[in-house]
Amino acid sequence: MDFSDVSLVALRVFREVAERGTLTAAAGALGYTQSAVSRQIASLERAARSPLLERRRDGVRLTAAGHVVLRRAVTVLDEIDATARELAGLPAQAGTVRLGWFASAGAVLLPRAVAALRRSHPAITVTTREGATPVLVRALRAGTLDLALLASAPPFRPFDTETPPLVLRTLGERSLRLAVPVSHPLAASDHVDVADLRGQRWIAGPSAGEEKLMGVWPGLDERPEIAHTARDWLAKLHLVAAGCGLTTVPAALAPAAPPGVRIVTVHGGPEERRRLVLARLPRPLPEPAARLADALRAAAADLHGGN
Repeated sequence: MDFSDVSLVALRVFREVAERGTLTAAAGALGYTQSAVSRQIASLERAARSPLLERRRDGVRLTAAGHVVLRRAVTVLDEIDATARELAGLPAQAGTVRLGWFASAGAVLLPRAVAALRRSHPAITVTTREGATPVLVRALRAGTLDLALLASAPPFRPFDTETPPLVLRTLGERSLRLAVPVSHPLAASDHVDVADLRGQRWIAGPSAGEEKLMGVWPGLDERPEIAHTARDWLAKLHLVAAGCGLTTVPAALAPAAPPGVRIVTVHGGPEERRRLVLARLPRPLPEPAARLADALRAAAADLHGGN
């Protein structure tokens, strides 16, 4: 079988596997069985006369040949999809931007940027999807996202080790804050000492791909008491408002705090910083994506300009 004879179905399956990171996740997203996904990948590998995926315990990783196939597959599939839309009389994809974002970015930054873009460029359509950092990075690599808003914590390592490196622009860097119930003794001041956090009850959730808990103040010299676990930032803040415990928040999330929550700074110990990063592949951005990037930078500058 010559590679020029591969099917579009096989290319779509391969792109989904590259984005999802596992054959199981790709099968679920496509509505296929895992064996069907495996057969499509096997057919591509036979045509390529080379392995395209490295099978590992935690999923799959693209080989050098896999990167070549993915890069070309993204171009082919985008052209086929654009042709289908044009034949159906739908707007060209050139007017659409696909943006990925991490959870807390959707509370304040994302709505502000999208609203500003709609006012200045109403013809541009923005589609978004929330996801964990590893998923969003893979989606950028697979060509199913144009831009991704990512969060980075010290020591600010690269988001992946693939080549070519992603183009990263830091939109802001702010200190981590603490959300406390207004009825809590720690709410009496705009700031608290890190020593005051010993013995507190916390509302936290696992960070995707990491062992640490998001929501507990970093570096506490005790095993924290986790009263509630939640992934959603808004759920955490409403639990704080109900007096159920404390949680950490990015400073930019402060405007989204519900009634009953006070946002305070923490003094003492190492300062905890968080970066907001806009990531993309190293290639020229279409004008709609560039306009959205500008709107995101402006919204971030507005949020990070104040305290």
